[in-house]
Amino acid sequence: MSATSTKTNERVLLLGAGGMLGSAVYEAATVRHSHVLATDIDLNEPWLVHQDFRDLASLERLFDEFKPTIVFHLGALTDLEYCETNPEDSWATNALSPENSALLAEKRGLTLVYVSTAGIFGGEQEFYTDFDMPQPTSHYAKSKYYGELFVERKMSKYFIFRAGWMMGGGPEKDKKFVNKIYRQIKGGAKELFVVADKLGTPTYTVDFANGMFRVLETGFYGLYNQVCGGSGSRLDVAREFVRLLGLEHEVKVTEVDSSHWQKEYFAPRPHSEKLVNMKLERRGINFMRDWKVCLAEYAEVFRKDLSGKV
Repeated sequence: MSATSTKTNERVLLLGAGGMLGSAVYEAATVRHSHVLATDIDLNEPWLVHQDFRDLASLERLFDEFKPTIVFHLGALTDLEYCETNPEDSWATNALSPENSALLAEKRGLTLVYVSTAGIFGGEQEFYTDFDMPQPTSHYAKSKYYGELFVERKMSKYFIFRAGWMMGGGPEKDKKFVNKIYRQIKGGAKELFVVADKLGTPTYTVDFANGMFRVLETGFYGLYNQVCGGSGSRLDVAREFVRLLGLEHEVKVTEVDSSHWQKEYFAPRPHSEKLVNMKLERRGINFMRDWKVCLAEYAEVFRKDLSGKV
């Protein structure tokens, strides 16, 4: 079904939709479906209602009241350093809460969509397909992988989508690498120190959200890697972003290794988080564009912010 088709009568529940991905999923959902309810504990948008998905009893009341047919479990704690130093909160949010969603969805025969991460892999391989065995090392990665396992083992109708290095949401909502680079630039930095020994596949929230809905429409349940085409290092992404901002002659991007940021980023991270969308490609349902194309589109938001037009 295209974005211009008649809206369906599916009742879509978005859990943890207040973040950078949630905004893109909400936009994609409301284009396609007539009944969408978006929730979060942080009410940073007028279209959000309060819900703590760690509270099973409260979540069950929401299920009974809204009567969803499709449930997206989007929310997670994604700050690796916070998760390492607050493991109980990490597991309650990233493991217990998707278990809650899965239990309630399976009990009612609903479709559940769970968003996972490339960070669950150990990093020894150059790249990872949907079939490679995860070897999570951090509390963040272990708790997210637990969510995968529970959904896969306990549910009948589910989709698990693994994202790579997420980018999206703009200066206000992007909590990841691109906006961290941008904040340094906007703060007046003339030199950026960026690691070249961490590899991955950028993933644009807009493509990721639309891709999820298009795969859902096929009815081909299962687990999928879903990242943008191409791959690179953090250094590659930073240099391309600075170039797209037109600042390559004003801002120097200096290569360092991970030891440079060891104090700030002490949580274990894989050397490589590069994913390949093997199953999506084989089934002809890979709707993700190349990461450089997506970053060029996304960078326009920051160009406007720099010029004071937004």
